[in-house]
Amino acid sequence: MTFKITLTAATLMMSLTLGAQNLQQAEEAFQKGRLTPEALWSMGRIGGVTVSPDGKTVAYTVTTYDIKANKGETAIYVMDTASCQTRRLTPGRGSQPAFIDGGRRVAYLSSASGSSQVWATDLDGTHTERLSDETADVEGFSFSPDGSHIILIKSIPSTTSIAAKDADLPLSTGILATDLMYKHWDQYVTAIPHPFVAQFDGRKISGAIDVLEGEPFECPMLPFGGIEQLAWSPDGQSIAYTCRKKTGRDYAVSTDSDIFLYDIATKTTRNLCKPADYKAPAIDHTKSLQDQAVNKQEGDFNVGYDENPQFSPDGRYIAWKSRERDGYESDLSRLCVYEFKTGRKTYVAGQFASEVNEFVWAADSKRLYFTGVWHGKTQIYQTDIKTGSFSPITDEVCDYALSALMPDGKSLLATRHSMSRADEIFIVPIRKGQTITQLTEVNRPFYDRLAWGEVKERWVKTSDGQSELCWVVYPPHFDPAKKYPVLLFCEGGPQSPVSQFWSYRWNFQIMAANDYIIIAPNRRGLPGFGKKWLEDISGDYSGQCMRDYLSAIDDIAAEPYVDRERLGAVGASFGGYSVYWLAGNHDKRFKCFISHDGIFNTQQQYLETEEMWFANWDLKSAPWHRQANGEMQNAFAHSPHLYADKWDTPILCIHGQRDFRIEYTQAESAFSAARMRGVDAQLLLFPDENHWVLKPQNGILWQRTFFRWLDKYLK
Repeated sequence: MTFKITLTAATLMMSLTLGAQNLQQAEEAFQKGRLTPEALWSMGRIGGVTVSPDGKTVAYTVTTYDIKANKGETAIYVMDTASCQTRRLTPGRGSQPAFIDGGRRVAYLSSASGSSQVWATDLDGTHTERLSDETADVEGFSFSPDGSHIILIKSIPSTTSIAAKDADLPLSTGILATDLMYKHWDQYVTAIPHPFVAQFDGRKISGAIDVLEGEPFECPMLPFGGIEQLAWSPDGQSIAYTCRKKTGRDYAVSTDSDIFLYDIATKTTRNLCKPADYKAPAIDHTKSLQDQAVNKQEGDFNVGYDENPQFSPDGRYIAWKSRERDGYESDLSRLCVYEFKTGRKTYVAGQFASEVNEFVWAADSKRLYFTGVWHGKTQIYQTDIKTGSFSPITDEVCDYALSALMPDGKSLLATRHSMSRADEIFIVPIRKGQTITQLTEVNRPFYDRLAWGEVKERWVKTSDGQSELCWVVYPPHFDPAKKYPVLLFCEGGPQSPVSQFWSYRWNFQIMAANDYIIIAPNRRGLPGFGKKWLEDISGDYSGQCMRDYLSAIDDIAAEPYVDRERLGAVGASFGGYSVYWLAGNHDKRFKCFISHDGIFNTQQQYLETEEMWFANWDLKSAPWHRQANGEMQNAFAHSPHLYADKWDTPILCIHGQRDFRIEYTQAESAFSAARMRGVDAQLLLFPDENHWVLKPQNGILWQRTFFRWLDKYLK
């Protein structure tokens, strides 16, 4: 392969992060000039990003995949922010970089010793040493501000929902469940994470003490919580942590997590969300939580998700993300600010009628910067903690994610992606109008050598007279004189935004590269369009949100460049449910369907899923609880499987067998229904994948199967 490299700072960085192997894997795509599955899996994926105390150096991770070996490697890189010169810091694998010793060293996690431990290296990588020697893997860490202590995340055994094995039968594989939450996401819960606080003398970590000693609760919260759920106070005397102090059935039906403050000296803990004498009200979890006032915040009693605390720089306040209602995981998260002197809580940016994602404090402790989605774009905002007012800092067609406040207090370190570009690192000035600086261009060879489809915003009139934002992605070299097949993309969640996201599987650019037009509607139930639009889906999966899908496909199908005889619908999770439902209710619009990890039978789903709060809220109740008029709840009465008698269109069903959120039996049932109906169907199962597809060769097989099916019926 010939690949000319001009050794500018940016291309020097690219040659370091990608390497010849990854470019070789993508060579076929480069020759064709269009994105392929192999090229997608050859791109570098930026992960954790942090900045040194003087702001002169940024450390970040890049994960690359070896398709032949079917595995990935995550390495740490450091960049000089002035010159953008970059070098690989760790010769082997490393993750979760953090600056220590005033920015002279970088600490990180590595398994070089055979288990995951905390290591550190000088900025030039010349002196590397292991700092921890724990018997269990270290899963996350955070040093105190003065560097004398460290939080270590380690797993401890758990038998709250799974009974311990008989000691004389160590080789038995049986699992005896004794309560709910015996499984979560993709694993049986035999261990849970706990935070430990340890001492650090500059060279060795020692004396780790379990912050939740004797408590059977997880912190960080499974399945996705990390070190962001804990925070050090500026004086290093306290640790704030996120925890839902419930197990079994109580855990399964509630989202009520709290922020706790742990005093290192006294080893005492207090709850910042509720008073010590708080008694949780009784809730009938077989009935609709929306109809029970007991699950809603009253006064200073936070009863929904509270998570991700951060102390203000002056130590006077602590802020965290807070949801108002118990049992509603997609409730709009607010920014709660707690003042230590008075114990008073305020909720800032309250007029921002959408989700708050990441946030960081301003240097003066008077403001907070946060990201949130509005009209399909995740931007950066600022809010005043006194007035609660907010204003945008950015306004671009992209999605931002905050990493840190730069030490000068005048700019923010962030990552940014769009439907046409993967994550890169940027410095964003707080004052509007100033230049935003791009630090990395990890995947520049792909952008330069491949053709990319144009992404356009399109507003569609819905059946009830509302305006619906859709993103439309056109094939590279789009010719309006030709006619193209169109894919309707059905979003999951069900309340996840169709923003300017970049995906390595549900990637719109690779669909466009295969000469499909994609329309991706922000249908009812998605954030970024106000609270009512968001909540119109709860308990009504088959209602207006489905009509919104049909409005979107009908609108784009009216264009002269669309072949109305070649329309398909694809989606995952709730998007997979949508495909199954549309298969019995599309009035001959579509010529084929693809459903990944979708719900086929809502009655079956209610008792198969693990997080029962989700089923209780979104399906409104258990299937055996009837409405006041004796009828079954809407979500059960209009389950996709009840419309299988109308199925007449080819369908591909895909599912991971380690998916405990939506069990693979849903796909097997749908596939069987299609074949029993005489409908052409395929079933692609991944025994080793969960709700996602994470292994390179599985990901490529997914893409190949996806396009073979589409091409068979739409080309």
